Amino acid sequence: MDNIDTARYQRQILLKELGTGGQCKLSTAKVLVIGAGGLGCPILQYLAAAGIGTLGVVDHDVVELSNLHRQILYTMTDIGLPKAACAAARLQQFNPGITVIPYQLQLSNQNAVAIIGKFDIVIDGSDNFPTRYMINDACALLNKPLIYGALSVSEGQVSVFNVPDSTGAKVNYRDVFPTAPKPGEVLNCAEAGVLGVLPGIIGTMQAAEAIKLITGIGTPLINRLLIYNLYTHHTYQINLKADQTGSSLPADLPAFLSMDYNWFCGIKPADEGLKEISLTKFNTILGDERYTIIDVREYGELPEVTAFKHISIPLSELREEIPLIDSDQVVLFCQSGIRSVIAGELLLESYPDKRFYTLKGGIIQNNDSFIYINNP
Repeated sequence: MDNIDTARYQRQILLKELGTGGQCKLSTAKVLVIGAGGLGCPILQYLAAAGIGTLGVVDHDVVELSNLHRQILYTMTDIGLPKAACAAARLQQFNPGITVIPYQLQLSNQNAVAIIGKFDIVIDGSDNFPTRYMINDACALLNKPLIYGALSVSEGQVSVFNVPDSTGAKVNYRDVFPTAPKPGEVLNCAEAGVLGVLPGIIGTMQAAEAIKLITGIGTPLINRLLIYNLYTHHTYQINLKADQTGSSLPADLPAFLSMDYNWFCGIKPADEGLKEISLTKFNTILGDERYTIIDVREYGELPEVTAFKHISIPLSELREEIPLIDSDQVVLFCQSGIRSVIAGELLLESYPDKRFYTLKGGIIQNNDSFIYINNP
């Protein structure tokens, strides 16, 4: 205990389940947090506060104004700066007694093994399926505990993967979700929206699971999936079992390195007949009768676009039935640019001779200049 600030951690050391022995375990633990966003911020803050000896922070993104309602580790002065570096600097100021290592990069199967291999526990705070499956596979192959968290509108999920239970059985993410949802089927927070407190609650739960695993206190969510509804405060748990029919995990590290996780999740490069356009180009098209402009968001999504002529055909309807399109040139837009690309690919299959364009980054990326009303 010589190198531990007992005054800082006095309140948790007083817990008979934790004590000085548990605090020593926390001070020597190495935890990697992937994603310094809505989930990652509370995870990092509470683990730094608890005295985790080494925290790794992986994030390739920069701080944006729209992050601040839920990513409360950042301030207005951080806008435009790298999240990993900002988070590391602030956590180090908050607790100089720990080590925080920023990784300002996009995690991929080409660098994940080298980074994950340095840590005892991995916490997934990512927001997309290719990254989620890739993290799971790396942890399973390296035999690293993985604390999973995910959000969808008003609900969150938490589980502990790749840790054996009392019978020796252990479950990974692919046992629960063996196949990825189709692109656009499950909307992320940027598209569907989220109250800032939800990632705070789920991220705090993930931090708690890490502390429980490290110190041995309590009953971690090993082989159990906890589901929490913010609107009702209802929670329920599902007992998980390993897939006995044969895991879809890569067989070994060489197979992992050769995986194309975007392809596995159904995300393909845009067809040559589908072109992304900038907001500047998009605005020059407005009012040109040669183009049909289509909003492929679901009915009722905000912001409501009213300032120019367009039609609404949700992606879900396109999947069921391709409509008759008379124009030879079609421009598609959605909330973030993801669903418009998917819609363009669907339409190209039926209309290979037409020209399709998608607004790059959608409404969100072009928030300051896009023409709409009722911005929430």
